[in-house]
Amino acid sequence: MSLPAAFMAEAARLIPAERRFSDATSTLAFGTDASFYRLIPKLVIRVESEEEVIALLKLAQRMRVPVTFRAAGTSLSGQALSDSVLLVLGDHWNQREIRDNGAQVRLQPGVIGAQANAWLAPYGRKIGPDPASINACKIGGIVANNASGMCCGTAQNTYHTLAGMRLVLADGTLLDTESRDSRQALRSSHRALLEQLAELGRQTRANAPLANKIRHKYRLKNTTGLSLNALVDFEDPIDILSHLMVGSEGTLGFISAVTYHTVPDHPHKASALIVFPDVVSCCLAVTVLKQQPVSAVELLDRRSLRSVQAKPGMPAFVQQLSAGACALLIEARAATDEGLERDIQQVMASLSGFAVEQQVPFTRDARENARLWAIRKDTFPAVGAVRETGTTVIIEDVTFPIERLAEGVNRLIALFEKHRYDEAILFGHALEGNLHFVFTQGFNNPEEIARYQGFMDDVAQLVAVEFGGSLKAEHGTGRNMAPFVELEWGEDAYQLMWQLKRLLDPAGILEP
Repeated sequence: MSLPAAFMAEAARLIPAERRFSDATSTLAFGTDASFYRLIPKLVIRVESEEEVIALLKLAQRMRVPVTFRAAGTSLSGQALSDSVLLVLGDHWNQREIRDNGAQVRLQPGVIGAQANAWLAPYGRKIGPDPASINACKIGGIVANNASGMCCGTAQNTYHTLAGMRLVLADGTLLDTESRDSRQALRSSHRALLEQLAELGRQTRANAPLANKIRHKYRLKNTTGLSLNALVDFEDPIDILSHLMVGSEGTLGFISAVTYHTVPDHPHKASALIVFPDVVSCCLAVTVLKQQPVSAVELLDRRSLRSVQAKPGMPAFVQQLSAGACALLIEARAATDEGLERDIQQVMASLSGFAVEQQVPFTRDARENARLWAIRKDTFPAVGAVRETGTTVIIEDVTFPIERLAEGVNRLIALFEKHRYDEAILFGHALEGNLHFVFTQGFNNPEEIARYQGFMDDVAQLVAVEFGGSLKAEHGTGRNMAPFVELEWGEDAYQLMWQLKRLLDPAGILEP
């Protein structure tokens, strides 16, 4: 179906021709993001101001035209695609305001994450989220996906470091949570909506089984579905609203600015690679490291190590590791060199009782650190390098309760073997029980599709049902996990998400 002619005409009045794209070549180019999906938009608009977004949302609301937002398009789960109207951030969303000697920073959604940290570096601060794509992804996507990363954990993600937000609701209403006048204006214009949000919060907190489930789910890294923790963590409906926006993936509104409480960026760091003889001992070491002064602990199974073992600069012992070996890449950071040395000694003492197959001891050398982290960062492209023509590389990220991490790792490996994903690898942010697995997949015939569906059904049952974990730790729900949200959360929580969606986007025009 084509877009209404009246919509196209009004959009042409609002946006100059050089920022509107409806030709076949352009829409094809915008039909993919970093995921393996393709959805061809009918109209792409490069928006350059909040006023343009407001006008376009009011127009879309009036004519019931679905709209999807895109920042950098680095999303891995298919949440930045549309077969209707795609609003892409232009080049003028890059303003920042650094406050209180770097303790806070307000950023527009087009700022690249690494640029924000570069601005904060002179103050010894950084934003909490540290996704692997931080050199390319933008603040809008970081907030909308509640992205985290290797050092971020759950305590430093956007949800927990949010100081304020400027947002546009589906009907085009603007709210700046840091402005008393703006908050009061919303209380006057949207009184019924805020009362309903407050009531949903009261009902959720009074429902002990549901509230306890929500608290459990967000004890883990979890971006599956909407951020229901907003309903148990806050009572003020505007606070509920702003925290619901975090991780909402464009389904509830547009984020035009966010203010972060920043976190320390310690200048002294050291890394070590420790290889354990088996998955169980490796994961037991993780539970010990959880209590130690470490900033990151990355797990790499034997498959992932094997995928990069022939690359130049890899430690020679990687090629000779045993079949069941499992490694931890550990980073420690501190404000002073003396503090770093104390932390290193404490970490190594905590691991003294574990059998170790091989290791690269802690090093402060920047070149050696980069070489060690290249092992972790090269695993994903290594799988892509061996994929067959006509297949795509898929990366999924799940969370197991850390006390069951070893069992989870072994069960996932068993599923790779069951479904014959022989090239699959497993790695992840071990301190949070967050595992990424990468494999290749074709979708060219019914057999390939059935194989993928069988595998994903098994993964969902294992992670969400059997282990009570999360099917999406940090990459956002997207199209990948939308079919499994109810399975993971149960009917009560799932219907609560739909109540929130219908309340904030009654016409269903945002990222349908």
